[in-house]
Amino acid sequence: MSPRTKEQNELIRIQRREQILDVAARSYFRTGGSFDIRDVAREAKLGYGTVYHYYPNRHLLIEDVLGSGFEKCEQVIEKWTNSNRSNPDDKQVLTYCIALLQLWQSDARAYLVYKMAAEHYAGLPEKDRYHAKKRFMERLYVPLQSATQCEDDQIDHMLAVLVGCCGLYYYAGNSDLDVNRIAHLAMQAIKKES
Repeated sequence: MSPRTKEQNELIRIQRREQILDVAARSYFRTGGSFDIRDVAREAKLGYGTVYHYYPNRHLLIEDVLGSGFEKCEQVIEKWTNSNRSNPDDKQVLTYCIALLQLWQSDARAYLVYKMAAEHYAGLPEKDRYHAKKRFMERLYVPLQSATQCEDDQIDHMLAVLVGCCGLYYYAGNSDLDVNRIAHLAMQAIKKES
């Protein structure tokens, strides 16, 4: 057997980290954030020492789960706002809702960013809670509000519909999320507030 190259080792490291983050995000839903590193290792089918090597404590793991989730959500809002420079119409806002739901369906970390925002990041230590709230407001909420020209209540109701419906998907373990239906419900929430 030939020794692995530096590139192969780096690829394995990245894949393991992603695997750990995915499992930790899903574990968060089952436990409300009170999971143990051993639980993550077991579910990821990795040794405890392997997971511990990457994340010596649950706090650092949750921090990375949220950080990677934020990055993905920020990419979606940035792409959407860049393609909709003028005031977007209902169809364009619907497109954003669909893109966000599709991201959440495929990535629990991205969903966790919005779910925890709805709970004011209560599961985080105070110093981290402040930074998470600030990042959410500055990089996700305000750009959405600015692009749609909607009031706080309208954005809050739209996000509540999206987060709530997607939460049912995660907690029930459904295999499919009715993205279009949920996006249309979110649009109705905006219009009722107008």
